[in-house]
Amino acid sequence: MQCFILSLSLFSKTYIYPLPLPLPLRLYIFAIFSLPPSNLSVQINHILTQVSFSLSDYTIIQMAPKGDNVVVSNVKLERIFSMKGGKGEASYANNSQAQAIHARSMLHLLKETLDSVQLSSPDVPFVVVDLGCSSGSNTIYIVDVIIKHITKRYEASGIDPPEFSAFFSDLPSNDFNTLFQLLPPLANYGAGSMEECLAADNHRSYFAAGVPGSFYRRLFPSRSIDLFHSAFSLHWLSQVPESVVDKRSAAYNKGRVFIHGAEECTAKAYKKQYQTDLASFLRARSKEMKKGGSMFLVCLGRTSVDPTDQGGPGILFGTHFQDAWDDLLQEGLITSEKRDTFNIPVYASSLQDFKEVVEADGSFTINKLEIFKGGSPLVVNQPDDAAEVGRALANSCRSVAGVLVDAHIGEKLSDELFLRVEKRGTSHAKELLEKLQFYHIVASLSFL
Repeated sequence: MQCFILSLSLFSKTYIYPLPLPLPLRLYIFAIFSLPPSNLSVQINHILTQVSFSLSDYTIIQMAPKGDNVVVSNVKLERIFSMKGGKGEASYANNSQAQAIHARSMLHLLKETLDSVQLSSPDVPFVVVDLGCSSGSNTIYIVDVIIKHITKRYEASGIDPPEFSAFFSDLPSNDFNTLFQLLPPLANYGAGSMEECLAADNHRSYFAAGVPGSFYRRLFPSRSIDLFHSAFSLHWLSQVPESVVDKRSAAYNKGRVFIHGAEECTAKAYKKQYQTDLASFLRARSKEMKKGGSMFLVCLGRTSVDPTDQGGPGILFGTHFQDAWDDLLQEGLITSEKRDTFNIPVYASSLQDFKEVVEADGSFTINKLEIFKGGSPLVVNQPDDAAEVGRALANSCRSVAGVLVDAHIGEKLSDELFLRVEKRGTSHAKELLEKLQFYHIVASLSFL
């Protein structure tokens, strides 16, 4: 019997149960709602997906009755992609220490941007947005830094600070539950002044809300945002370029799962997608930002003029991670087509790639645009412990790309893949610590 699945994400959990559907074919719809009776629940990763297509706001996937790999094809990336949620060993919350270190090293640049924001009337709330907030504590720390700095600017001008609103935005599949569990309670505005609220230990001085959706489209009302912040997100493309997974195309990325070391035409397809996405991002923000507002953007960058040399991301995804896919192929666990149809949708841009788009858009003034050396994405307590380095590599890869791998080959094979990443990382620990370094594009833009 053929089956169909209607997938609906709810509370970061996946449960499915059958509902009769009056169609000529013998079908069942498995709808994912809140927790159903346990004897009816079925884990999605135990079913082989053969064909997928979209229906309204949901995804319908034709299923084979047997198999333990999940194949997701032609599904919009934003419907399934997120950093790995929860608080487990491979979760983003527990593998984003490097991002925290890199963000702290750029605080002086962030504060320069904050000093350029035009202060609104204190009668109107000051609105901050973190785009691509993910599910760890980094976003909370940054929003706190922003609001405290802006508050000091109001005070230095002899003006009482306004109320503050902070929007945490990411794709709908983001683990907002974990994020909001980390969020400190709101200070009691009615009990005292803004200064007293800011001084309250373990409390926040702003109203908070989550906004699900792609930042490549509009997310907020016109002229409603004072400051946009986005760190370590804009290098993620809205989709893998279609030509890269098309066997008939010269850009088909055969034998690889990332752009690093690929053919020139493959790199051009990635660059085009990146610049198209960035243009959409800027167009949306130019509608939403207040006059005099600013943006502080950080994304992966590269120092090479050659886009097939992706630098640190190339080492992260184009060496041991790539080799692990080849291991699965050689061991007969996956087909070459399965490997070749998986591609990491990341593009580490050059300054010129970025600048071209900003200037073509014309809505923003570039206050600062530079390449910043962030350091290694691996944070280890004992650098001489090769096994710890290997685990750090596997967890780092899995925390950011694990959801995509799980969707493509299923959790069982995903476990096998990352075990091989860990083994290879252990064997090359010293080299990884020496060579795996990230560079970031840092951009401060004003909307006038």
